[in-house]
Amino acid sequence: MSDENSKLTQELAEHCSKVISLIGEDVHREGLLKTPERVAKSLQFLMSGYAQDPHEVLLSARFTENYRQMVIVKDIDFYSMCEHHMLPFFGKAHVAYIPNKHITGLSKIARVVEIYSRRMQLQERLTTQIKECIQETLNPLGVIVVIEAQHMCMQMRGIQKQHSVTTTSDFTGAFERPETREEFLSLIRSNK
Repeated sequence: MSDENSKLTQELAEHCSKVISLIGEDVHREGLLKTPERVAKSLQFLMSGYAQDPHEVLLSARFTENYRQMVIVKDIDFYSMCEHHMLPFFGKAHVAYIPNKHITGLSKIARVVEIYSRRMQLQERLTTQIKECIQETLNPLGVIVVIEAQHMCMQMRGIQKQHSVTTTSDFTGAFERPETREEFLSLIRSNK
């Protein structure tokens, strides 16, 4: 661990220790002695997307290819943190694009989802950021992103609706045509 990382971990742990005290717990209790440091390291991992550039990830595996049909990466698991309550939301992202001279490595699409989800987020913003990144970096004929997620801020507090799922979508170019969108939707529904 770098000195800068170590310093950040220590500072976050000090703040976490204060929070534990403020909610009425004894930070010196045996079970909580290492909790502030664990939480600090956990936060650094969960927010690691701020230190990565998703455009660079796509460019690192961009290839010239004369393929002009839909490329779909579906059922990409993700975990993120709601910026309103700092509680997790998680689910699956489905991403497609229609290349226009350039393709990218399939794992890079999943990595873009990972980078944006490892930030304080809103599902709506996450959906749009993924779409815009792919559109700006690869300049395809169109991009579509659909995200289905469960939000712990709705399930374990507030309204407490355990089985609710939120779906968001955003699209550009060729996916503005209803028949292209329907083809995508039928393909992500298949084999479920």
